[in-house]
Amino acid sequence: MINRIIDLPKRESFFLFGPRQTGKSTLIETRYTESIWKVDLLLSDLFLKYSKDPSLFRKEAETKIREGIHTLFIDEIQRVPLLLNEVQALMRDPGCQFILTGSSARKLRRGGANLLGGRAVERHLFPFVYGEIEKQFDLEDALLFGTLPPVIGREQKDRIDFLTTYVHTYLREEIQAEGIVRNLGGFSRFLDIAASQFAEPVSFSSTARECQLPVRTVQSYYEILEDTLIGLQLLPWRKSLRKRLAGHPKFYFFDLGVTNAVNKRLTAPLDRITRGKLFEQLLVLEADRLIHYKRSEANLYFWRTNHGAEVDLLIEKHGEILAAFEFKSIAYIGGADLSGIRAFKEEHSRIPCFLVCTASHPYDIGDVRILPWQTYLRRLPSLI
Repeated sequence: MINRIIDLPKRESFFLFGPRQTGKSTLIETRYTESIWKVDLLLSDLFLKYSKDPSLFRKEAETKIREGIHTLFIDEIQRVPLLLNEVQALMRDPGCQFILTGSSARKLRRGGANLLGGRAVERHLFPFVYGEIEKQFDLEDALLFGTLPPVIGREQKDRIDFLTTYVHTYLREEIQAEGIVRNLGGFSRFLDIAASQFAEPVSFSSTARECQLPVRTVQSYYEILEDTLIGLQLLPWRKSLRKRLAGHPKFYFFDLGVTNAVNKRLTAPLDRITRGKLFEQLLVLEADRLIHYKRSEANLYFWRTNHGAEVDLLIEKHGEILAAFEFKSIAYIGGADLSGIRAFKEEHSRIPCFLVCTASHPYDIGDVRILPWQTYLRRLPSLI
């Protein structure tokens, strides 16, 4: 069993949200093994039973509590949001812990569900990070198939089958089934275009023209992917918050295997440009996941000038930029590879700057530190 680094409350009630197949149920079942009652709302009989009479859950839970069970686990809580009213009533017993998992809080919030008024904290679970699977981590596998738990250690054919099915049944169908998207055809076109331009600055108007959709619809689709934890929008760094929000963000799907599955590139060799974008995506996503796991107040941005000079990742905390990173999926660094980071250094001379690549050992080129990708991933937790 792979140990997850996420810190979950020992006694406090909590929501655990994350995309499908990130291992939420497995995590709970391995960490909370004594005196726990699980209600799995993916099971049709339980879903129908509690949908018809949510109060039945409270009555059954009261019996379980009297019998000495004080940890109650509801899986896929967004399927029957009315159960949260019953959970709140049961929270009068201070000795009980409620664990509520689901793929997203979006449906709960937009549906006006009772989010327990701060009585339950919120955690997010993602695909594996490097520190969890370092001993079995293979860069080439990760770039092509990602790090969702079901792909780790499986044969290539099985990985392809899983990711293809995931994209078809979850991204394209289940998001619509949850009532989030009504125009499935338009959303499907949007997914294809969003995936094709991952790791690039997004122009909502250009994407809208390609999708044959209104600009506001395209913006809402990006918001849906972010709210459901399927994607990450990285804003451009500006000193003014208003200017940051007005800039063109970059967008990354939450997993590289999902990106390649949408792009139908799971069996294709990686060309230089695609490999470079996937390498960037991998290292940006790792930073975002660690921020959530450490509950850090750090923020992530990218930097880009009007002339096209760019740095892939800035880590900012409490208004100060802590470090700047450029990512290159190459082993040997030339002068042209440093143009973006040097342009940034001219404006921000005191900020540590790094170029992360596939070199074997760290070294310096002027005032830029060259880091192997493994070194970056090992040091990242201390930078967040």
